[in-house]
Amino acid sequence: MGPVLAGVLQLLALIAALALAYVPLGAYMARVYSSDKHWRVEKWIYKGIGANPNTEMRWPAYLRGVLAFSAVSVLLLYLLQRLQGRLPGSLGFSAIDPDQAFNTAASFVTNTNWQSYYGEQAMGHVVQTAGLAVQNFVSAAVGIAVAVALVRGFARSRTGELGNFWSDLVRGVVRILLPLSVVAAIVLVACGAIQNFSGIHEVGQFMGGQQQWNGGAVASQEAIKEIGTNGGGYFNANSAHPFENPTPFTNLFEIFLLLVIPFALTRTFGIMVGSLKQGYAILATMGTIWVGFIALMMWTEFAHHGPALQIAGGAMEGKEQRIGVGASSIFAVSTTLTSTGAVDSFHSSFTGLGGGITMLGMQLGEIAPGGTGSGLYGMLVMAIIAVFIAGLMVGRTPEYLGKKIGTREIKFAALYILITPALVLVFTAAAMALPTPGNSMTNSGAHGFSEILYAYSSAANNNGSAFAGLNADTQWFNSTLGLAMVLGRFLPMVFVLALAGSLAEQKPVPETAGTLRTEKPLFIGLLVGAILIITGLTYFPALALGPLAEGLAS
Repeated sequence: MGPVLAGVLQLLALIAALALAYVPLGAYMARVYSSDKHWRVEKWIYKGIGANPNTEMRWPAYLRGVLAFSAVSVLLLYLLQRLQGRLPGSLGFSAIDPDQAFNTAASFVTNTNWQSYYGEQAMGHVVQTAGLAVQNFVSAAVGIAVAVALVRGFARSRTGELGNFWSDLVRGVVRILLPLSVVAAIVLVACGAIQNFSGIHEVGQFMGGQQQWNGGAVASQEAIKEIGTNGGGYFNANSAHPFENPTPFTNLFEIFLLLVIPFALTRTFGIMVGSLKQGYAILATMGTIWVGFIALMMWTEFAHHGPALQIAGGAMEGKEQRIGVGASSIFAVSTTLTSTGAVDSFHSSFTGLGGGITMLGMQLGEIAPGGTGSGLYGMLVMAIIAVFIAGLMVGRTPEYLGKKIGTREIKFAALYILITPALVLVFTAAAMALPTPGNSMTNSGAHGFSEILYAYSSAANNNGSAFAGLNADTQWFNSTLGLAMVLGRFLPMVFVLALAGSLAEQKPVPETAGTLRTEKPLFIGLLVGAILIITGLTYFPALALGPLAEGLAS
C-alpha cells in the first residue's frame, strides 16, 4: 500500500468514527446543559465553592464568573510552580522562574498550553497532575460554557438570562470531560502509553552524556489534553513521544479525541435552538474547511521535489517513521484548526507551504472545528458576519435564527474578529523591530520570520503549538506570549457574552419570503468564503513575508 493511499484510508476511517459519535455525543451534551437536575457530587461541589447553581445570570454576571474563576486559576497555578521545590513528588526539580511560571499559568488557564520548557526536565508529578492536568479539564469546560451561553442567547427571547456559569462549568467537567477522559486513558494505557508515578531513570549514554527518562501519569493527561483541545505534553516531544503516542492506532485515536467534541457541539447547538438543519449547516462549514486543509497539506507534503523526497515517499523530515506523512498531515491540520496545539511531528520541518497551512489554520480563528466551545462560538460569530454581508447585498436587515442583527450585534461581532489579528500582528511587528527578540530565532530570512509569526498566532488564538527553532524561554517571549494568550482568550469572551445577552433580550422575528435560509448550501458557501476572505485580507501580507516566500523559493 502506498503512503498516499494509507493517508486517505486513515482520513476516511477518522471521518467514519466521528460520524458514529456525532449523534449520541451531541444529543447527550444538549441534555447535560438543558437539564434542571443536579447530581449529588455536583451539589457537593456547589456547596464547597459557595455557588447557587439555580440562579440565572445575565451576561455581566456570567462574565464575572468566567473572569473570577480564571484569575484565581492563574494565581493558584503560578504559586504551585513557584513552590515546586518544596512540594513532594517534585522529582528534584526546583521552582519555576517567575516569567516562565506566569507564561505557563496563563497558557494552561487559557486552554493554550504553550510550553517554553522541557516538560520532563522542569515539572514534577504534583505540578503536572494537581496543576496542569486540572486546568486541562476546567479551561475546556469554561470554553464549552461560554459557547452554551451564546447558544442560549439565540434560543431564548425577551430575557437577558444566559444560564448559570458555575452549573455549566461543573457539568462540563463532571458529566462530559471526566467520563470521556477515563475511557480514553484506559484505551491509551492498553495500547502502550505509560501511567505511573515513577522517578527518574538512568537509561544509558547518549552523545557523551547520561540519558534519563522519567515516568508520570501520562495516559490520563494525554486523554484530557486531546479531548479538551488543550495540547500540552508531558514530554517535550509531545505526541511524537512513544510514551504519549506509541502506535499508529493511538495516533489516529488521539486525532479523533481532539475533534469529537468540537464537531459534536454543532448537533448540541442544533438541538438547543430547535433546528437540527442549522447545526448541520455549521457542521458542513467546519467539515469543508477541515477536509480542504487536509487535502492541501497532503499535497504539499507528498510533493516530490528532489531525489531525497522521492526516496522517502514524502517530506519525512521532522516526522515519525511509525506515523508517516499522511497521518502527520491529518494531525497537523486537525491540531491547528482546533485549539489543541498537540503535535506528532514538528511543523517547522514541514515544507514552506505546509508550514503556512498550519499557520493559516490558526489564523482562521480556530473555528473548523475549533476548540471545545471556542470553535462553536467563533463559527457562530462568523455566521453573523456572513448574514450581515448578505444583508448588505440585498438591502435588508440581516437576521440569523430569528434574531435581527442590528448595530449593537454587529459591533460585538466585529470587535471579536478584530482583536486576535491585532494581537498577532502588533506583537509580531514589535518582536521583529526590537533588537533582542530576534536573537531567539534559529533561522534567518523567511523561515525565521515564520517562527515568530507562528508563535504569536499560536498564543493569541490559544493553540499552543510552536514552530520548533524559536527559543521562547526569554523574558520577552514569556511575558508577551503570556499577555497575548490572556487577551486572546478573554477579550473575545467579553464580546461573545455581550452578544449573547443582546440576542437573548430580543423577541423572535417571524420568517418571511425574504429571509435568508441559513441552513442551505448557498449560505454554507457564503460562510466558507467570508471566513477565507476575511482571514486572507488580514494576514496575507504577513504570510507573504514568511511561509509563502519560503514555499515559492523552494
